[in-house]
Amino acid sequence: MTDKVLTANRLLDGIAVWLDANGQWTESLQDALVARHAEAIASLEEIGKRDFADNLVVDVAVVDVQELDGKLWPIRLRERIRAQGPTMDYAEGYRPADPKFIAV
Repeated sequence: MTDKVLTANRLLDGIAVWLDANGQWTESLQDALVARHAEAIASLEEIGKRDFADNLVVDVAVVDVQELDGKLWPIRLRERIRAQGPTMDYAEGYRPADPKFIAV
């Protein structure tokens, strides 16, 4: 089974976020809670449904990640781009993604 994390977009500004071990949404993939078994994945899904219903986040998804050299890397290119940030100027304080991070 592949390791998984819960991701979404914050409703307030659309920025990609990940659920951390404290049940909070963080802008850093590296702070995300990693689920390694079916029960943990089911729990992430339930939290995502709850926070979607509470209008905190949208586009909630459980995504595959792998740990390489102590760093989390999304498996899919789409998620690498989301983890690094927008590929263009988006909003003050958010710079475009680092091409080295999203390269496959």
